Formats: sequence, structure tokens, C-alpha cells
Amino acid sequence: MNTRQTNSIMFQGTGSDVGKTVLVAGLCRAARNRGLKVAPFKPQNMSNNAAVAEIPANDGGGEGEIGRAQYLQALACGIKPNVHMNPVLLKPQSETGSQIIVHGKVWGHAKGRDYQKFKPKLLDAVMHSFEYMRAQADLVLVEGAGSPAEINLRAGDIANMGFATKAGVPVVLVGDIDRGGVIASLVGTKAILPDEDCAMIAGFLINKFRGDISLFDDGLKAIKKHTGWRSFGVVPWLDEVGKLPAEDSVALGRIIQMQAGNEGEAKKIKIAVPVFDHIANFDDFDPLMAEDGVEIIMVRPGEPLPEDAALIILPGSKSTIADLVAFRENGWHKDLTNHINKGGKVIGICGGYQMLGNVVRDPEGIEGQLGEVEGLGHLDVETELAPQKTVQNSNGTYLAENIAVHGYEIHLGETSGPDCQNPMLKINGRFDGAVSKDGKIMGCYLHGLFSSDEFRRDLLQSINAATSELAHSAIIDKALDNLADALEHHLDVDGLLKVATEKT
Repeated sequence: MNTRQTNSIMFQGTGSDVGKTVLVAGLCRAARNRGLKVAPFKPQNMSNNAAVAEIPANDGGGEGEIGRAQYLQALACGIKPNVHMNPVLLKPQSETGSQIIVHGKVWGHAKGRDYQKFKPKLLDAVMHSFEYMRAQADLVLVEGAGSPAEINLRAGDIANMGFATKAGVPVVLVGDIDRGGVIASLVGTKAILPDEDCAMIAGFLINKFRGDISLFDDGLKAIKKHTGWRSFGVVPWLDEVGKLPAEDSVALGRIIQMQAGNEGEAKKIKIAVPVFDHIANFDDFDPLMAEDGVEIIMVRPGEPLPEDAALIILPGSKSTIADLVAFRENGWHKDLTNHINKGGKVIGICGGYQMLGNVVRDPEGIEGQLGEVEGLGHLDVETELAPQKTVQNSNGTYLAENIAVHGYEIHLGETSGPDCQNPMLKINGRFDGAVSKDGKIMGCYLHGLFSSDEFRRDLLQSINAATSELAHSAIIDKALDNLADALEHHLDVDGLLKVATEKT
């Protein structure tokens, strides 16, 4: 076993979606509030929710991709995001498996079984990034992926215990009590982990407890008895978490379930978003969900687009052609045409923008075997996919109202055609997107568009929805502060910091 290093601690879970991302974000803010220079790190992430981050000059400079979870955690730390915060990012695609992003750039593609062969080669990249982040901060808070109990994937692991043992980073195991079986999950993890991995675990914490926390006192004793691990506390169910961006498709499923439970609320202006199989960057819609005057309907495959929606937004996609084919198979193309014929508005973002055109071509088979597919035909444009990816933060203007906008671009291919002569935006000094002749259908490549507060208010007013003066960035910042305060109250933060800085 390697000697544990100083100034770092890792949070692994008994499973996916146990709340590691927001716990690390909250602890990042808590450490920052204590005056520490803190930074986040996640060795390997799998998500189509990506963000644009800086590539340090020593690594070539420019901008690259990281998971949006680490982008959020960087905001919590009050530092500029860079690609070393998430050195390996897997972006699932159809047919071709996952796109592998290393240090912000496309490194290759692999299907699940093949990727296992690549992991040992990626460990050097992970360790390079970790040492870079350690040199930048007093404290590095590390987030694992999935669960260390997936011992079938332990060989060559770079995401959990493989990283922890290599880097000498102590681990805190997070259990989610809301899904049930938390005692068995923690005790079972201890039972199946090899001794080398168990030796890295400094303790555990319980997340998402509903009700009187003292009722779980005997549960904590049972876990400590069967594992020998110390408890760092029990975190209650926190409403603030719902105000923070969701990381991946697992969280998206939870959002849809919560939405179904809210049926029957007071009538609001409806905005519908079809949920593609390969939906990307769905946190684009968080600023709209935070508005009291609208109801965001995330429409699952097999369900119709609601007839009473004032606006339909086609989101980004990691596999535009496959999702466009499925769009028709779901009958959504008919629903969309009916919506437009009744005077409804439509916005397409990135892949959704490409779908609104006449055709999407993939001559080099980037997304798979289909070389060309007919678009929805609501914008007179066409798209050709190409290997070179555009990855950059962007600022500009919504031309129709001369409103400042900001966001980021992550896309393959170029879109052109007559409707591009009436562009939606001017970003980074160039025109982007297209608007139909009647102005009711538009699309662009700018993710994060709805976080531009003035643009969002103008859009909602155009569909007669009530608007607020909220600044979405301020909502996120306040939620992080409130989360940090809650963790300070419910967790042994002093104990966690001691573990992070002690040598053993």
C-alpha cells in the first residue's frame, strides 16, 4: 500500500447518484469559506453534460471539455475551471460506444469492453492532472465514480480505489439512505473489498436522510460495529440540492419522476423538451426550471409533445442522427408540426438546431453507419458533421433584441443555408444560428443560452409567461453557500479536514 499523501481526500459512493457531486461542491464551498485554497478533482467522469474549461499554457493552451460536475465544483471553490479537474471524460454515443476526452481533447473512441484495455494507459494522464491540481491548492477534494464495490472492474481502475491506492488518497464512503438498504450497502462494500482497498477508507457518511436524524443512531452503531469505520455524520435531505445542476442521465430520470409528482399544480405556461436517448447538456434548462412562471415538461420517449405547450425546445444531442431517427419513430415530428401550425414557438440548441434543418450528413461515419438523414425541415439549413470539434466559451448578442448573451459551444460540424442569412446570434464576432421568416422558429449552437438573464426574460415575455428579476448565477451561488452551511452543521468537517492533511 502506498503512503497517504497530504492535502487530499476522496469521496466514493456505495453506488451511482448517491450525491457525491453536490457533497463535494458543498465541501469545496465550506473549505473556501474557511479561508482554504481548495480545488476539485475527478479522475474519470461519464456524462454528456460537459463544460468548457481552460487548458493550461504548459499543456498547449486553449479550451477543452470537462464534466459539468467539476465545473460546478470549481465555481464553489471560486476558481477558474481547467481540464485537469477532470482528466478523463467519457461521452456515450450510439453505435460507436463512448468518445474519450483526455485533458480536454478527443483522445479516441471505445466500446465498454474495449475501454477496459485503455484504462491503464490513461492512469498516467490522471496522475499528471492530480499532481497539477495538488500544486495549485491547499486542499484537493476528489470525487469517485460509480462504486468501489464493482470489483469486476477493479483491474486497471482509475476512477475509485485504483486511483486512491496509487495516489495515496484517503477515502470517505458515501451511502444514500433514501434509496434504502444503506447499512447493507456500506457493510457489504467492506466485506467484498480487498484489504489494500479497505485500508484506504477513513470512514463513511450518510446522505439524503428524511426526518429525525436521531432515529438512525442505532444504524450508525451497526455500521461502525460491522466495518470498524468512523462516522463523519448524517446529511439530511436538502432542498438546496435541487437548485444545483444535475450531472448525468441518472439524475435526469429523477428530475422526470419529480416532475410527474408535481402534476396538478397551478397552471403555468408550458415549455416542452423532448428527452433524446443521447441528450446532452440538459442543464441548459435549469434557469428556466427556476422560474415560477413556467412549467418545464421533460417529455420521455413514447409520450406525445403536449398540445398546450407555448414553446418547444429541442436540446443538444451526443448523437444527432440517431436521435433524429428516434424523434420520428416517437411521432414527435407530427406533434412538432402541429405545434408550429398553431403558431407555437420552437428553439433548437446545438444538435436540436441541426435537427430542425433539411438534412444532417455524416460522410465520415462519425456517429455511426448512417451517412445521411432527412431533417425536420422547419429551418432552411443543412448540416454536415466533421471530425474537428468546436469547444469554446462564447459571448455575443441576440440580434432580434440586441441583448447580450453568453454560454459555450461544444459541437461537431457546420450548418449553412438560406435561413442562416437571418442569424439568431452574433457570438465571438461571427454570426451563428438561423431564424425562420416568421421569427417563430430559431436555432443556434450556444449552450447555456438561458442563463443569460435578460435573454431569458425576453423569451418568457414573448410567450406571455410571468418573469422574475432573478439572476441565475446568484441562485447557484446562494445554494452553494446554504449547502456549505448545512454540511458544516451536520458533518464533522473538522474531522474530514484532519484526515485530508494527516500522514499515515
